[in-house]
Amino acid sequence: MSLDVTIDKDTAVAVVTLDRPDRLNAIDLPMRDELVAAWRDLRFDDTVRAVVLTGAGERAFCTGLDRDAVVPQPGSPYMTDDPLLRVGPKSNDLWKPVVAAVRGMACGGAFYLLGEADFLIADPTAAFFDPHTTYGMVSAYESMLMALRMPYGEAARMALMGSAERLSARRAHEIGLVSEVTGAGGALAAAVDCATVLAGYPPAGVQGTVRALWAAREAALAQAFAQAPHLIALGNLPGERQTELFRSRRREHRLR
Repeated sequence: MSLDVTIDKDTAVAVVTLDRPDRLNAIDLPMRDELVAAWRDLRFDDTVRAVVLTGAGERAFCTGLDRDAVVPQPGSPYMTDDPLLRVGPKSNDLWKPVVAAVRGMACGGAFYLLGEADFLIADPTAAFFDPHTTYGMVSAYESMLMALRMPYGEAARMALMGSAERLSARRAHEIGLVSEVTGAGGALAAAVDCATVLAGYPPAGVQGTVRALWAAREAALAQAFAQAPHLIALGNLPGERQTELFRSRRREHRLR
């Protein structure tokens, strides 16, 4: 199993854990399918009123799509499939509040999940970056999601600078991407504490508020997402060239 879901019946909080620490919690297609199933199951579980999303291990929350994943594609350029487009809770019609607890790296495809969390709590080790441009890829869906959570200049800098820079937990808090930075190792407990408070409120009001907050964003997001497939098709290098760039990437980066 690559995904773990635990439900505390006493607190009405479910903890969804990306559990592939040996792969830095990168999402392969089986994990993608498990996440979709988990969100849909949680829609029908009335014992759960709030959700915490986190990653196993100390090194990463999630490093996006597993580079070894083989993603089947239709033969037509008009029907390109993005494997992570429907991986988040909102995309699966889950309107229970989701709090993300981030420890270690969160990059690239991780933003599909963080973009659909209601707020983020970070460990001091959390570091956010988007490596797409480094490897000759367009950051489309990821940067669109982050542009709705961060000041435009910060979202643009992260998307364009690629793997040369990482956004620290401190800086992420300063710009509003992260709502709280805890002490070392404290992000998950803090997220569970917040989720427990939310789970104690009447659920209809909480879920209605989640839906209202998302409504303020989804029209702009839908318009932006409509452009994404074309931008990716025009701007992405061939897969073989992306792999070459990935293998020759520099390991050094600036943390700001």
